[in-house]
Amino acid sequence: MKIYTGRGDEGMTDLQDMSRVSKTSPRIEAYGTVDEVNALVGSVRPTGYDDIDEKLERIQNHLHIVQADFANPDPEDDDPVIAEAHVEEVESYIDDVEEELEPLQSFILPGGGDSGAKLHHARAVSRRAERRAVALATDQSVNEQAIQYLNRLSDALFVFARLVNQRDGVPEESPTY
Repeated sequence: MKIYTGRGDEGMTDLQDMSRVSKTSPRIEAYGTVDEVNALVGSVRPTGYDDIDEKLERIQNHLHIVQADFANPDPEDDDPVIAEAHVEEVESYIDDVEEELEPLQSFILPGGGDSGAKLHHARAVSRRAERRAVALATDQSVNEQAIQYLNRLSDALFVFARLVNQRDGVPEESPTY
C-alpha cells in the first residue's frame, strides 16, 4: 500500500463508498476528530496500570470502528459499525472504575500527573468529536450508537483520569470562583 497517492492534493478525499468529498465536510471533520482522540489515547499508554491500559487498547480499537462507521455513509451488513455492545462495554468500564474512586464532590480542574492530564485532554477532544458527530447527524445519516459511544467515552476518559491520578497520589483540585 502506497502512503501517498496525490488524490487529496486538491482538497478532496474518498469515503468508504469511493464518493469524493471536501476535506472540510462534516463527515471528514467527525472522523478526523475521532482519529485525534485515538492518537491522544495512544499517547497516554502505557499508564503504568495494566487494567487501565487494557481498557484503553480496547477503546482505541473501538475508535477505529467509529472512524470506519463515519467514513461509510451507507454501510452494508458486513461493514464495521459501532453497536450497542460497544456502548455497554464502555459503560461497564465506567462502573468498574467508579467503584474504586472516591465520590466526586465538586467540579475538578483537568490535569494531575502526566497520564491523568493526557486522559483529561483526550476527554476534551472526545467531547469535540461528539459535537462534530452531532453536527454531521443534522443533515446526514449517522449511526446513533456511534454518537452514544463518543458520549460515554468522554465519561470513561474522565473517570480513568481521576483513577490514574488517585493511584499516582495526585490530589484533585477544585476550581476557585
